Amino acid sequence: MGNPMPVRRLGALPVEVGVVGLGGEGILRTFGYDAQAADVINAALDEGITYFDSARAYAGSEQYYGATIGRSRDCIFLTSKAHDRSARGARAMLDQTLANMRVAHLDLWQLHDLRTFDELDEISAPGGAYEAFVEAKRAGKTRYIGVTGHYDPNVLVAAIEHLRFDTVLIPVNPCEGALDDGFPKLVGARAIELGMGVVGMKVLSHGLAMVGSNPARVQQFVDYALSQPVHVLIIGCDNAEHVKENALAGAMFSPMTPASQRDFERRCRSRSAEMLYYRPGTAPV
Repeated sequence: MGNPMPVRRLGALPVEVGVVGLGGEGILRTFGYDAQAADVINAALDEGITYFDSARAYAGSEQYYGATIGRSRDCIFLTSKAHDRSARGARAMLDQTLANMRVAHLDLWQLHDLRTFDELDEISAPGGAYEAFVEAKRAGKTRYIGVTGHYDPNVLVAAIEHLRFDTVLIPVNPCEGALDDGFPKLVGARAIELGMGVVGMKVLSHGLAMVGSNPARVQQFVDYALSQPVHVLIIGCDNAEHVKENALAGAMFSPMTPASQRDFERRCRSRSAEMLYYRPGTAPV
């Protein structure tokens, strides 16, 4: 390992994680690429990455972790997500997740991709998924529970204000930050007021922020994202070299001044239509 990864406390939780984590997208969101996925996970471990992301919806990502992390389990912060909106379905997803990952518990289990107020009503009603999350935490199947979203920041604000989650996962990039209703402004700042851990995703907008692989540009996007109201970033990787680039950017993090942030947002504005693909009215990727 080269430069040490800086760590941050995850909100009010008694947990410290490296500022850049491994996302569950990239090569991990596949089936049948066992050797390549193991290379990425092992590279992350070698680089001192401690936050590891996954989801029930991410193809074989959970199985890849289960086959690879082994004795490193107690040294990392292991997470996954469930997208079923019913308590019964969410419970079944958690049991499958634990089996896939070959672990007795998660560090963080998250309700995946909350989009609408109707969904919020559904998960919080009797028999809704939130029941399963509370039960899982009480039973020790997960240490913490969270919610994720990248569709409507107002829905996430309502979720974190009315339900008791420990963390929230939101998109953080310069095109998002330039919006009046950007997730960092509305959700990240409010979550920090509530003492929650805030995790940033879409840092490179599914790679659309990059033209070729350029560590200097990766550094800019990481510096920008870590200067927002977040504690840790997750970035999906296609190979071990991507892991090393992202880890180095985390190790070399230098906060951006507000003026530099605004300038970077202006320079990225021409890419907004691409980089905000996950917003309403855009095709899912």
